[in-house]
Amino acid sequence: PEVPVKALELTHYGPLTLSGMERLAEQARRRFALDGVLVWHRIGVLTPGEGIVLVAAAARHRRGALEAVDFLMDHLKSASWLWKREKRGDGWHWIEPRAEDHDALARWQ
Repeated sequence: PEVPVKALELTHYGPLTLSGMERLAEQARRRFALDGVLVWHRIGVLTPGEGIVLVAAAARHRRGALEAVDFLMDHLKSASWLWKREKRGDGWHWIEPRAEDHDALARWQ
């Protein structure tokens, strides 16, 4: 049986993370004709079930906004500037993107 997660830790390198998220948000804004976009990601040690990320998009047409959020979440999940590890009863373990995360990202190429 899988060992339950006790905590999640997200770390980052500030200058790289901020500029990367700004570039990603701008790419989404242009690609999906957004009027506005917000990407917010927590860092530090979190407990299971806590909110980690907020992505919001404003557009004249809902389809563009919804696709933009999907695009941004896929990039944050697989190609972001954050390092994630989880704490279980047997210690800390780094989290790598799964194959399905890479597949979700590839559809935007």
